[in-house]
Amino acid sequence: MEQLTPQEEQLMLYVWQQGKGFVKDYRELYPDPKPPYTTVATIMKKLENKGYVSSKLYGNTYEYRPKIKSEKYKSQYASGIVNRFFENSYKEMVSFFAREEKLSEQDLEDIIHLIKNHK
Repeated sequence: MEQLTPQEEQLMLYVWQQGKGFVKDYRELYPDPKPPYTTVATIMKKLENKGYVSSKLYGNTYEYRPKIKSEKYKSQYASGIVNRFFENSYKEMVSFFAREEKLSEQDLEDIIHLIKNHK
């Protein structure tokens, strides 16, 4: 799975949020000032070329839908970050965020609870 640019990722978040829709539908999800319709359409074509969305032609416009589940993208993207920045160790990643005070003690307890109950 090819990594997305920040612009592609933002649009893909809207696609996952909305589900199937047309470029105009996804454009409406952007905050003001909204990007031009042609910009959103161009990014959408890139997402289709990368295999993230599929399209169906209705008259002269395309309806898009996600082809990749958000969980799959998150999993692969997170794995890449852990691999590149934390020597492929999730423990190192969690330790880093705890040291940087990005995770509270309650967050860590919640993670431990999740791990214990997920087995």
